Order: sequence, then C-alpha cells, then structure tokens
Amino acid sequence: MCESDRRTVLVALWRMSRPAQIALIGLVYALGVSMALGRGATVDLANVGIGLAALVSVAASVHYANEYADAETDALTDRTPFSGGSGALAETGLQRRLALCAAVASAAIGLLLLAWAASPLGGRPLSTVHAVLLGGILLVGWQYSVGPLRLAWRGFGEITNAALGGIALPLYGFAVVAGELTLDAALATVPFALVVFVNLLETQWPDRRADAAVGKQTLATRWSPRRLRAVYGLVSLAAAGSGVALAGRVLPSVVVVGTLVPMVGLVPGYRRFTRREEPLPAVATMVVTAATTTVAWGAVAAGLVG
Repeated sequence: MCESDRRTVLVALWRMSRPAQIALIGLVYALGVSMALGRGATVDLANVGIGLAALVSVAASVHYANEYADAETDALTDRTPFSGGSGALAETGLQRRLALCAAVASAAIGLLLLAWAASPLGGRPLSTVHAVLLGGILLVGWQYSVGPLRLAWRGFGEITNAALGGIALPLYGFAVVAGELTLDAALATVPFALVVFVNLLETQWPDRRADAAVGKQTLATRWSPRRLRAVYGLVSLAAAGSGVALAGRVLPSVVVVGTLVPMVGLVPGYRRFTRREEPLPAVATMVVTAATTTVAWGAVAAGLVG
C-alpha cells in the first residue's frame, strides 16, 4: 500500500470513529462517575481510566458497525454536522469491509482491556455489573445497525439509542465507581434519556429521504411531520416533568436546576422541528444537560451544596 493510500485509510478510520460523538460519550461517562461520587462512592482513578478506555473502544466499534450498515444511505443523504454518518466511505470509495474489520478490532480491544484489568496482571477490583453493562452496550449497539435485529431499520432505532446513550452509558460510569447499580441511579438518568430521545428525533429528520430510499424505517420515515412534532413536544414536557418529579431523594436540588435549565433550548427546538433541515436545539440541549448535570453532581460530591 502506498503512503497516500495508507493516509486515506487512516483518515477514513478516524472519521468513521466519529470523534465528536466519542467525546460526548466520554462526557456522559463522566456524568455517571460524578453521580456515583455524589452518592458517596469513592473513586479509583485507575479503574475510571480503564473503564473509559474500554468504553471508547466499544463506542468506536458501534460507530464502525453503523458506518458499515449505513454505507448506502450515507451516500444518499444531505449530511449535516449532527446527522448523515461520517461520509468517509462514500467520499473515498473505500470498501465497506474496512468499517466492518475496524468494528471487530475495536470490540476486541475493548473486551481485552476489561479482561486484562481483571487479570492478575491488571489487578483491578472490577465489578461484574459494569462488565455486563459494557458487553450489553456492545451487543445492543451492534444490533442497532446490523443483523439479525437491525433495530434502526425496523422502527426501534430512536428508543434503542436513547436507552443506550441516556441510561446505559451513565449507569456504566456509575457502576465503574460504585461497583453496583441502584434504583435511584437508574431513575436519575430518566430526564437525560428523554432529552436524548428528542435529540434523536431532530437528528433523524434530515436523513428521512435517504433512509426511506433504502428501506430504513426510522420514525422520521414512518410518521407525519405533525405526529413527530407532537411527540417532540410531549417528550420534552416529560423530560422536564420527570426532573421535577424526581427532585428530593433521587435528584438533589442543584442537580434538578442543572437538569431543567438547559431544557429551555427545547422550546425553540419544537418551533423549528420539521420546518428546518439542520438539527441544533435538541443537540445543544443534550450536550449542555450532560455537562451541567455532571458539574452539579460533582458539586454534591464535593460538599459544596446539599
């Protein structure tokens, strides 16, 4: 392979890993870690680092699998900064198999990291719970795109993605630190998971024509704009309502504030949803909510607030 071809492959692999999304996944992982600390757990920085490294590998594997499965639709869509895949395969003419091989290799790296950490060589006190969670994220993340389930192609993509990104990811970070899962921890993820779902409605909208052309049944291809807007509004209200309902024992007051204030961004999001092609308000709301709730749980852990 000549130098230019090697460079093309490396750049394509980098783009298909979706670095911006990997960074967001790292933030959501930090949310789970911060939540565990806010609940009184003590941190082992080595465990947190190993857990993050394994998660990054698994997340890259899921992204590569999605690039492999969606190569056809990604070639047709009008790409935006937040939708349409990376476009690396379509733009370079590289074979889809590259993405599949990268997906398998990344999954193996993530699982090997966990195995090494739990071995006598690694010597880390890893819990079964967080290993099972990461394995579930990998399995369901693959089934989002590829067979036999192909969830995103059968109308279950948005709810699956919200469950993974809004619930499983922060709970994984929580389990890495706390070594267990609790009902309160699971409930604490509900407002954020609902925001993630609204974000997915917004990001799937620009891809609807390309998805429909290849038979991918997202909610944007199956539902009318009116119904999509109604669901956007109702889930946005549910996200805010759940934050209020969980105030007290599940969510400390500062976390409630950090959760609810960014949701103001969903108001302009509702007004422009299905009327503009560029997803932005719900995406920004999701990112800011992840950041502010992470900081809020950190403040609770540091004893700065009650």
